[in-house]
Amino acid sequence: MPYDVRGRGAERGSSLGAATGANEYDLIVIGAGSGGLSAAPFAARLGARVALVEKDKPGGDCLFSGCVPSKTLVKVARVAHDMRRAEAFGLESCEPCVDLGQVMTHVQDVIGRVYEFESPSVLADAGVELVTGAARFVDPHAVQAGGRTLRARRFVICTGSRPVPPPIPGLDGVGYLTYEDVFRMTELPRHLLVLGCGPIGMELGQTFRRLGSSVTMFQRSDRLLSMADSESSDVLAEVLRDEGVRFHLGVNVDRVERATEGIAITADGARVVGDALLVATGRRANVDQLDLETAGVVFGPRGIPVDPYLRTSQPHIYACGDVLGEQQFTHYAGLQGYTAVRNALLPGKGVGVREHVPWTIFTDPEVARVGLTEAEARERHGGDDVRVTRWPLDRVDRGQTEEDRRGFVKVVHRPNGEILGAHIVAGRAAPMSHERILARAPNIKLGELASAVHVYPTYALGVQQTALDFKLTGLHQGLAGRLLGAAARLAR
Repeated sequence: MPYDVRGRGAERGSSLGAATGANEYDLIVIGAGSGGLSAAPFAARLGARVALVEKDKPGGDCLFSGCVPSKTLVKVARVAHDMRRAEAFGLESCEPCVDLGQVMTHVQDVIGRVYEFESPSVLADAGVELVTGAARFVDPHAVQAGGRTLRARRFVICTGSRPVPPPIPGLDGVGYLTYEDVFRMTELPRHLLVLGCGPIGMELGQTFRRLGSSVTMFQRSDRLLSMADSESSDVLAEVLRDEGVRFHLGVNVDRVERATEGIAITADGARVVGDALLVATGRRANVDQLDLETAGVVFGPRGIPVDPYLRTSQPHIYACGDVLGEQQFTHYAGLQGYTAVRNALLPGKGVGVREHVPWTIFTDPEVARVGLTEAEARERHGGDDVRVTRWPLDRVDRGQTEEDRRGFVKVVHRPNGEILGAHIVAGRAAPMSHERILARAPNIKLGELASAVHVYPTYALGVQQTALDFKLTGLHQGLAGRLLGAAARLAR
């Protein structure tokens, strides 16, 4: 049953509604990105008096420089790519005319439409007071922001992260791009250089190649998307190479410098020149300007450490999302925002820190991961207790109809079907992965997905086909296989 915030259900948060002064609140949320936009309205629905402090506009990285603009640009690039390969669908191929200024106008239009659902007026209607200004603690129960001193019994910090450049000689002097400003470009680079083959680098590298730029990417590790299962990385590398993206993997960048032709990168002795440089090598938690020492909150170079319930070293101050310095995903920050408020204002505790967070990289094909990679599973559980079941994408009929045949569904599991991890490379890997997320719940085994009816023809049918292959393989092995064979012979 729902908690009654007016009575016993709000015992821990007995102060709900008690804050009456103009600058007094039950809860102050710092940062209006994914975590803050989940936390503040939820607290207001519980009956708390809430202030949401944001130095700029509500929306954060995800809306203005992350998920929304990047996925919009990915879609535009996919349209351009499909125009070039229309012959594969029985149509006449053509070369698209790309005006990056017009494309970015479209991107900003999409941002504006999404912002309408997160604007100050929408927040006000939800019972959230938006305070514009950078927040800094002046004592453990007060922050200054927007020319005011705001006090609260509890806080949630969700200030996110920002791009951090690597310490490469000459980089500071060449005028590079990050994901924060790439969506303000109006001219398409002739040759885009990209430092970093992680999620941001891979999505934008493929996107600009499809829009018409030459693209060269540099990575210190010996494979791209090192956070993914190695087989996923291999397929994506093959696809992007075929599209014309050039990679320098396993290299150290010696220096970056301005050249007559543009920007030059020297890596392990090889010199490559382009006219634009995107740095996509990492992010750092936004903790510098909060004066956390004044509040008694412990923090470090990676961010703010929290316990499993998202409490900082000060039990009345919680933190969530990218500022923790851990797994930096919009959906994870949003879930943690709810959990932090639940733990701050309601009795009991909800776990807000997960060991494995599912994610998808929105390249084409998409790359999705849930749980352990094959290598991690074998290291943790031993080779004898780990099995792998694969299903190629070209055996999924919907993949054939979409001309999307380079990929797979791969499930890492124990012999009894307990799922340890799942990895999908496909045009629609993200929605396919959700079934695997549910299947990792306790007592749900891989074989059980085989009997669930899946709609045909969909990508998700590949999930059932993988599960069915596992189940049938098991039925034909050992004593069970011999008994089934004997029963089948008797039935003839």
